Amino acid sequence: MIPLRSSERHYTPATVTLLLIVANVLVFLYELSLGNGHQLNRFIATYGIVPDRLRLSSVITSMFIHGGFLHILGNMWFLWIFGRGVEDILGHAKYLFFYFACGIAAGLVHILVNANSPIPTVGASGAIAGVMGAYLIRFPRARIVTLVIIVFFITTLDIPAAFLLLYWFAIQFFSGVGSVGYSQASSGDVAWFAHIGGFLAGMGLVLLLAPRQPRYQQWS
Repeated sequence: MIPLRSSERHYTPATVTLLLIVANVLVFLYELSLGNGHQLNRFIATYGIVPDRLRLSSVITSMFIHGGFLHILGNMWFLWIFGRGVEDILGHAKYLFFYFACGIAAGLVHILVNANSPIPTVGASGAIAGVMGAYLIRFPRARIVTLVIIVFFITTLDIPAAFLLLYWFAIQFFSGVGSVGYSQASSGDVAWFAHIGGFLAGMGLVLLLAPRQPRYQQWS
């Protein structure tokens, strides 16, 4: 299931969401300029999260590095679909703080679960999971136009945000529990617990950060 758009109205421009997308894309273009050899591996090892030789700054820098076109495309698409609504209710400054706080929480959970792992972890997935958790709390009744693909059958459905997001979280949770005792590499190179940690952090943080009243000018 691939979300295409939300039914929620937006009252302010998604300035921070757009800037985050641009920053991620620029870093990814820099990665492409390094090629696929030693330079790229060194860059990822330096700025990604490597739990067994942790540098605290890497918890933040890792959020802007991606492992391929599908990785960054999926992350940025989900950030755009769900980030605009969360930025709308929090305001730009609080939203930026919220985004990084969720990303840091996700990174720390990943480190705790994989304390001895030498494998670099990169991507904005943890922070975006936090955005999705916040969206679940604030917009549970929103309708998400979703592309559904079942074998050779393709259609679009209006799915309640609560169902879609809880379904996504359930996949992360059971995949994470199932990966316990296995290395990150053997579990498909997916940092499941970072997603879980970010999602729960987003749910909690959005309740602590008082939403502002929306403006009356509607943005598409």
